[in-house]
Amino acid sequence: MSKNYRLIIFLTLFILGCAPSVIDENKVIQKIDSLDMTIFSKSGDKIYSITSPNSSYDNIELKFELKKPIINIINGKETKYIISSDESTLSDNNKLLKLKGNVKLKTLKKNEDVINADNFIWNIENTNYLLEGNIRFENQNIILNSGKAILGSDNIIEFFNPVKYIIKDEKNENKYEINSENAFYNLNTESVSFEAKEKRVKSIIYF
Repeated sequence: MSKNYRLIIFLTLFILGCAPSVIDENKVIQKIDSLDMTIFSKSGDKIYSITSPNSSYDNIELKFELKKPIINIINGKETKYIISSDESTLSDNNKLLKLKGNVKLKTLKKNEDVINADNFIWNIENTNYLLEGNIRFENQNIILNSGKAILGSDNIIEFFNPVKYIIKDEKNENKYEINSENAFYNLNTESVSFEAKEKRVKSIIYF
């Protein structure tokens, strides 16, 4: 996304009868019972939206702390990904989003793809999403496991070494299991490729 984007925030249901807690002379932590926020680009396009049943805002650090958030990442007029987690922080003028604890990212395809991880980091000035810790990607064809993955704007997920993946059969049962170095899964073509560091061994599997 363009670095020239100026973010506009719409907050609804911002405060439902909750008084702020004054921490010191200048710092105020505002408790929010129900948060529904949408971030727009300078041109008025939706970038993402967040809902959280229990959150707070730090007026000194300019940071949101969100419990049980649900984030919709939007592409044009459609939701591209839906992400949930135990908690998250939104900082840096609403440009840096970090989620942790039972992170779940899913696509809205008919046969949806799901990525589970411990952590998710996204700077909206960067079109890539970083996932870390106990990565598990699964759909009707394959399961991929690794410790780190990057989901790019081109809908290709790079899984970093070591990678273990399991191919499913027509009965949705595990057919065979393979270990490899870096692997790449293309959400558009539903294909997985992997290659060794020497670049001499490369394979692509289409489903």
